[in-house]
Amino acid sequence: MIHAEALLFKLLVLIDKLPQPKTPSCRGRPLVYPETLFLKALVIMTLRHLYQVGELLAVLDQPEMLSLKACLVDNRGRFPCRRTWERRLARLPESLPERIGLIGRTLVGMIKPWATSGRAVALDSTILHASGGVWHKKHRDAGKVPHSRIDTEASWTKSGYHGWVYGWKLHLAVTVASVWIPVASVWIPVAARLRPANEADNVVAEDLILELPFEARYVLGDTHYNAPNVTGACRLRDLLAVTTKRGAYPHTDDGVEVRRIFHKLRSVANENFNEHFKAIFNGHDRVPTKGLVSTQRYALGAVLVYQLVLWHRHEQGLTLRKGLKACIKAA
Repeated sequence: MIHAEALLFKLLVLIDKLPQPKTPSCRGRPLVYPETLFLKALVIMTLRHLYQVGELLAVLDQPEMLSLKACLVDNRGRFPCRRTWERRLARLPESLPERIGLIGRTLVGMIKPWATSGRAVALDSTILHASGGVWHKKHRDAGKVPHSRIDTEASWTKSGYHGWVYGWKLHLAVTVASVWIPVASVWIPVAARLRPANEADNVVAEDLILELPFEARYVLGDTHYNAPNVTGACRLRDLLAVTTKRGAYPHTDDGVEVRRIFHKLRSVANENFNEHFKAIFNGHDRVPTKGLVSTQRYALGAVLVYQLVLWHRHEQGLTLRKGLKACIKAA
């Protein structure tokens, strides 16, 4: 039996306090179960390393999990059937980016990371390796799948550090700031997308920029974000894009010293958060899922859990970085 004071239960209670996004009107039969119920299931799946609906339901059927299963009923005491779980959890990735953006803006308002520093957000993508091996270009062009374990929905990209990689990209927007009591950097993910690895960073950046907090002033990025569409998206939000300039080094144009400072800030925020995040959620290994929807649910679910833990630790007056990995692992 899981203790009622466990972090897992506290995060499930916290989900009921989350701000609700605007629900667009749609045709068809009204939803019977609220989305918060499936968000709770996603938190359980993420923390318990359950990546298939069948795994989740099998675990919840264990006698030791009765108290946890009781958290996944609606206000009339009904527990969804298996088909409902499969259908609603498959649709969840559609709303997760909006939900993550809303929670990110709420966290910025609560924690106030920019109270004593510049209001900057850093954009970056990090590579996640696909499960089941790679689909080589010669086989892909021929439409041949050598074995069934290959994830045909993933794609290729070339990394300056890793070389050619077959998999996915997790695109993130993270605050660049410090919390001074105690003095420490705090990384708050405020927007996220999971896309096949071949999708350009600057194209996905437009969706990230739409979710940024209204208090943000600067958007920092590397050369991948030095593109007219990113500059235009920032201008529409009254943001200033500061990106690495293309061309041979050293640059000698006006503003180069200021850009170097911003580039250092961006690098520290992005690189450290990416490694921190991957270490917590085993992101250095191949993803444990297959297909775009399942991988989005896995990766964006991890971002959501990270945000919820930040929220919980802020409410408890705990540090927002030290001990965070152990806290999540122990949940």
